Amino acid sequence: MLTTLAPPELYRFTGGEPPTLDELGARYGRQSRGQSEDGSAGWLNWIVRPACGGPAIGFVQATLGREEDGLVADLAWLVTPEAQGRGIAVEAASTVVMWLRSVDVRHIRAFIHPDHTASMQVARRTGLAPTSALIDGEILWEAFVPTAAEH
Repeated sequence: MLTTLAPPELYRFTGGEPPTLDELGARYGRQSRGQSEDGSAGWLNWIVRPACGGPAIGFVQATLGREEDGLVADLAWLVTPEAQGRGIAVEAASTVVMWLRSVDVRHIRAFIHPDHTASMQVARRTGLAPTSALIDGEILWEAFVPTAAEH
């Protein structure tokens, strides 16, 4: 993942910079616990690899929390530049969204920079829709999953 996360252009919309080996090790150490220190958020992380094999080309993350109506997932995805433009982010994020729905996550959200058209396309193709909410400079995209009673 160090190579996957190395291109500086990946941080154009999110800020920050490529992690060092120590930073990445510390991050994965925290994430592998599966939840925040206070237990208020669950962390799910998937590494994306090509179907034909090879090194990692991205990731999808879901941070789980609880709302009045049930579980909410904040979704994020990243695909390294040389693998972009082939539908990989859509396929990976869609797979995670289907799985989240299967485990009764009722509200799925993504926060996307207003100029990040590629991420907007991924969100749209995974079933999320933009809202008018701007949070920390990012547009809130979301989808609600109806319960069986609401069908």
